[in-house]
Amino acid sequence: MVSVLFLIMKNTQKGIPLPIGRYMDLLTDFGFKKVFGTEPNKDLLIAFLNELFKGRKVIRDLVYNPQEKGGPVKEYRKAIFDLTCTGTDGETFIIEVQRAHQKCFTDRALFYTASKLYAQGPKGKKAWDFNLKEVYLIAVMDFNFDNTLPGNYIHRVRLAAEETGYTFYNKLGFIFLELPNFNLKESDIKTDLERWLYVLRNMGNLRQIPVTLYKKTFQKLFRIAEVANLKKEDYMLYEKDLLNKWTEYAVLKSAEEKGMERGLEKAKTEYIRNLITKLNFTDAQIADVTEVSIDFVKKIRSALKKK
Repeated sequence: MVSVLFLIMKNTQKGIPLPIGRYMDLLTDFGFKKVFGTEPNKDLLIAFLNELFKGRKVIRDLVYNPQEKGGPVKEYRKAIFDLTCTGTDGETFIIEVQRAHQKCFTDRALFYTASKLYAQGPKGKKAWDFNLKEVYLIAVMDFNFDNTLPGNYIHRVRLAAEETGYTFYNKLGFIFLELPNFNLKESDIKTDLERWLYVLRNMGNLRQIPVTLYKKTFQKLFRIAEVANLKKEDYMLYEKDLLNKWTEYAVLKSAEEKGMERGLEKAKTEYIRNLITKLNFTDAQIADVTEVSIDFVKKIRSALKKK
């Protein structure tokens, strides 16, 4: 993967055009905001959210809010969400695209979502009855949670009583979408929610509109997402964003592979130590069993003698 990263950077530096598909990748910052984050396309975001809430909420209109919001204490860094919207009942919807695994991602999601509740408190010593407006976070994830079962791609999270499962508090909610676990083929898609998830995961690789997406809403989406319709300035922004995504992916994969290599080497080293100390194998025997060089075995034996 290091070579993949090098190739991407080398081609870019030489001015060689990057391989860009017919439609924008919706998991890029530019692509997602171009489709879902502008006033003329608000109907697409509303349709997507209504499918996610599946009747739990019906969203009729949204107002886009500024992206940058301060934390509950001024010393905290500001939170920058991909999209933040307010519904007709004053509820807040935070939509985030997370491309790579991030340490403490769920903690971060909870912290900044809870900050939206905190921010509703009046400034100063005004009387207030603590009647809060609803806050929801929708996370579109291009990575997996740890220990998620295969095929489990949507997680709706709420505050509920452990004993009964009864909703304890209904004004704070989370929807996490694990796109790598969404593996339905076009022929298996039956619901509009599945259509949305299929588009989010596959749009950048599609060459034409799939038959199952021949609906008015999705036809508009594909029209907006067509790269050929972008102005020159927008095309350059998208190209840069796509390069950033590929670079992130290459760096992440390289780190993962190096981590696996280090883990395997550590395990093999420990195995060799046991063969030396507990079974008294010769260097030649150990090298043959573990498929390493005799010099590598001698190095470990020498280190053991120094202890």
